[in-house]
Amino acid sequence: MTAPVFTRTHASLGEFALRPVDPAGDAELLHGWVTHPKAVYWMMQDADLAAVQAEFARIDADPYHDAFIGLHNGVPAFLMERYDPAHREVTEVHEAAPGDIGMHFLTAPTDTPVHGFTLAVITTVMDALFAEPGNRRVVVEPATGNTAVHALNKAVGFEIERTVTLPKGEAYLSTCTRDQYLAARGEDPC
Repeated sequence: MTAPVFTRTHASLGEFALRPVDPAGDAELLHGWVTHPKAVYWMMQDADLAAVQAEFARIDADPYHDAFIGLHNGVPAFLMERYDPAHREVTEVHEAAPGDIGMHFLTAPTDTPVHGFTLAVITTVMDALFAEPGNRRVVVEPATGNTAVHALNKAVGFEIERTVTLPKGEAYLSTCTRDQYLAARGEDPC
């Protein structure tokens, strides 16, 4: 398995890490996640295993889009995709500035939810994105009906810019600068 490219430790929940998706090796795992009813906003509810593998192979081959398996204490627990918003996802509705990076994330379905886990996941994602010095602003486009992710986005500093229409439907184009993220975490951005 590929080594993690990013790791952080949460005071009470332990280690979170990201490693690149292996489209063939991770297809079965990802299929279970993206077709689960809680992943309705991932838009792959009816995908079969071959379609999931093909989608992540497409992402793997795309120079402007990549995907990572998120590990919690060494166990796969979430998915993160990052993309260049100047070339993918929001090109028709967002004028990308230098330093913009787009992302999606999905936590794995579980029968035993852990309080604070999803906030720790999005914090890991944001920490990983801002670990790259050139990334100055994160861009997301969650569906307007995805109220759970709107609350998480707000908790880490995202602000809704406007409602946009994308091929997947109505979404809130939202952004979070490095300073907004640090302020949301209670850190001095200076």
